[in-house]
Amino acid sequence: MELTVLEAPLIKETLQAKSSLSSAWPQQLILKIKKKNKQIAIIAKDTRLSGYTLEPALVSGLVSGGMHVFTLGPLPTNGLAMLTKLMKSNMGIMITASHNPFYDNGLKLFGPDGMKLSDAIEKKIEKLIDAKNTKQLTDPRLLGRVKRLEDGNERYIKILRKNFPSNFNLKGTKIVLDCGNGASYIAAPKLLKKLGAKVVSIGVKPNGFNINEKCGSTYPTKIQLAVKKNRAHIGISFDGDADRIIMCDEKGKIIDGDQIIAMLAIRWKLKKILRGGVVGTLMSNYGLEIFLKNKKIKFLRSKVGDRYVKEKMKKLNYNLGGEQSGHIILGKFATTGDGLMVALEVLFSLRKGKKSSELFNNFKPVTQILENLHVKDKNIIDSNICITAIKKANKIMNNNGRLLIRKSGTEPKIRIMGESHNKNLITKCIKIIKKSIKSEI
Repeated sequence: MELTVLEAPLIKETLQAKSSLSSAWPQQLILKIKKKNKQIAIIAKDTRLSGYTLEPALVSGLVSGGMHVFTLGPLPTNGLAMLTKLMKSNMGIMITASHNPFYDNGLKLFGPDGMKLSDAIEKKIEKLIDAKNTKQLTDPRLLGRVKRLEDGNERYIKILRKNFPSNFNLKGTKIVLDCGNGASYIAAPKLLKKLGAKVVSIGVKPNGFNINEKCGSTYPTKIQLAVKKNRAHIGISFDGDADRIIMCDEKGKIIDGDQIIAMLAIRWKLKKILRGGVVGTLMSNYGLEIFLKNKKIKFLRSKVGDRYVKEKMKKLNYNLGGEQSGHIILGKFATTGDGLMVALEVLFSLRKGKKSSELFNNFKPVTQILENLHVKDKNIIDSNICITAIKKANKIMNNNGRLLIRKSGTEPKIRIMGESHNKNLITKCIKIIKKSIKSEI
């Protein structure tokens, strides 16, 4: 249930203070605002309870700086990115901690082009916050205004729908859909049902605490079991802000981001849509790399993180990229990962009765083991003991696979990935690294 009590007084006061903020669709309001050289920010969020404390704080800060603010409520991240560009906003802010538990929260910042802000710009913003800078505050008579837009999800759905032929429908298709009790719980079921699909919905009852809790893309067991139980054609699972997607075929086999990318790359190449090649990350399975090379499709890796994938795609003018975790960027349609857009692209490929198990499973993954260690200080892996252990493990691996040890970008964890055709070799190397980290804790 949408909680509006926190923002109602602020909206009521500012609307009474400025009659120009009418109920008209924002384009008309934006023209008036731009004529007065005012800046615009739009804010969306996922379903975490803490979002309802962060949102008014953000609104207060932005209005204090003289910006006009539009709030959208729960909406998938790429919906926010799309509307930031459509509404010609100066910035978009998504309040979310993505796939993390409910007690975490954070911000994803987007520029006027719908692209995530660079690391450099974000660091400048963080410095201004740390410095408690008050120079940006405006005269009380020049405060910004706030308006709540109730149709953000409808606008997002219309944008998604326009990317496909008007006769595209999903009649006769049964889908198990898990929204992870997150930002897609309104838009995803509504769109798929509008297209005629029979939808079995999971994770569409957020209560502020259950986002990503034993559901969503980090817990795909839910769609596996539900697909088999309901004899569905496919299972679709999103994370908290719906920028990730994990699927399963009609047999209940999990389809990760690498398999989805492989399918899309082949399809787009045949349709002559693919531009340049594919950008993956250091986590992408080696089996995907070999598969694409055999299909004469260029494959390059970026640092882990969809922001880095997009930056490399933009630099090389590629239009397909993503991560094994389900962050997939369709450069033809979106500026950031969009689980619902990817789902539609996959479902469009299935519309002629092809089974999902036939569409996917294009390559056999090389054995990959990922372990996460909870630590108080992520810089622990820079210690001499850990560096020595990592060098030792790499020497044992000896070109028979690869190791990737990195700090989590969102959690107090060290992530250790090993990949090789020899599972025992991976286990041995990871054990050496884990032992060194635990000795430092």
